[in-house]
Amino acid sequence: MKKLLLVFAVFALSFTTYAQIDTPAPSPFTKIEQKVGLTDVTLEYSRPNMRDREVFGNLVPYGKLWRLGANANTKITFSDDVMVGGNTLKAGSYAIYATPNEKTWDITFYSDTSNWGTPEEWDDSKVAAKVSADVVKLPMDIETLSIGFDDLTSGSAHLGFMWEDVYTAVKIEVPTDKKVSAAIESAMSGPSAGDYYASAVYYSQEGKDLEKAKMWMEKAMEMTENPRFWQLRQQSLIYAKAGDKKKAIEAAKKSLEGAKEAKNDDYVKMNMDSLKEWGAM
Repeated sequence: MKKLLLVFAVFALSFTTYAQIDTPAPSPFTKIEQKVGLTDVTLEYSRPNMRDREVFGNLVPYGKLWRLGANANTKITFSDDVMVGGNTLKAGSYAIYATPNEKTWDITFYSDTSNWGTPEEWDDSKVAAKVSADVVKLPMDIETLSIGFDDLTSGSAHLGFMWEDVYTAVKIEVPTDKKVSAAIESAMSGPSAGDYYASAVYYSQEGKDLEKAKMWMEKAMEMTENPRFWQLRQQSLIYAKAGDKKKAIEAAKKSLEGAKEAKNDDYVKMNMDSLKEWGAM
């Protein structure tokens, strides 16, 4: 009996020792945190490799639901409500699945993220959004499945998928303008110079009401004892967009002078380029 117990103990020790060995995962886990406008987006997925295999139409069959990665669900999390393919996705987490075809993929956002791979029983009531995306053929092979955020703007991003010689993407729209506009409206009840300045720059960069942008920038400059060169630079750009070239030139010259004093070559060049463009040099 003692010998038998000793044998079991040796086997137990050997398995415990083996379990302590850390080896690389065949499909490494990846986590990406991306700010899109003012919305936090987190992507978590595992990344399989081609390993000399034909992927689409073979390893991943056409017309069949795919976990879009390896191991646990590929998961995306939004801090705000977002829009995907005309559908509102409430803030929270979603599993992402794909049904690949030769020319298009169907991308599905599924509200249940607890599955290992695809659900054993599919529930249509958990489909939060389904989007068809065109396939673009790449001129080279991508060995490792890559999912990331492309074409970032203040209000949107494309969630892009690359593997083998295929690229496809879906557009995600975030509520940046709604959030900024609400913040501006709230701040304007008792704005500081910084509130006026930030609001003016946002309106200018997003192509909104330029007359408001100009008015807010003028108030910001009036409330600022010694406007810095980067502030004057933004003022000159707003004047130029609004068609007031004379004031644009005046602000750019002040910005140029301040940039030279600060020895900031980037702003010196930007101001000189603008002054040339506006016919002042």
